[in-house]
Amino acid sequence: MNFFPTIPTQIVPLTSFCITKKNRVNEEIRVPTVRLIGANDEQIGIRGIEEARRMAFEAGMDLVEVAPNVNPPVCKIMDFGKFVYKLNKLAQKQRARQKKHEIKGIRLSVRTDKHDLETKIKKAREFLGDGHSLKVTLIFKGREIAHSDFALEKMITMRNALVDVAKVDQEPKKQGYNLFMVLSPINH
Repeated sequence: MNFFPTIPTQIVPLTSFCITKKNRVNEEIRVPTVRLIGANDEQIGIRGIEEARRMAFEAGMDLVEVAPNVNPPVCKIMDFGKFVYKLNKLAQKQRARQKKHEIKGIRLSVRTDKHDLETKIKKAREFLGDGHSLKVTLIFKGREIAHSDFALEKMITMRNALVDVAKVDQEPKKQGYNLFMVLSPINH
């Protein structure tokens, strides 16, 4: 009596399988037959589970279930410990290569003078050069909000000074007593 329904099977390349630490290995595999792939990625065919385990044992490797949801499940002969080690090393390298992305901020005022603005532009270039995004905020105090045209002029001056190293993600936008824009580096 066949407990497993017969579903038309297709041969799927091994690269589409997901091999993780959670895959069943050796005695954890509890099906009567498996589609077996050898240590050198050669298709061996459909074999009984005992024969597949014996072949893996003779090769000095593990029998790993790589596709449990097909009928029959696909198993591969490999050194599972070495494979998991390589996956962990690869994941560690990828995490190390990722750059931590931060949003740095610079605050301006309507009363910020020309020299102070140049200093803030210099600091903004430094942030953008390090690959960080930049949020430029201009805060209105009291009646300064009546002079929002001066504030917009300062923001545009800052944007134009940074046009060679930054692109504008968000144009200057007024929100309550704040005016802000977001810049991000061009080359990152």
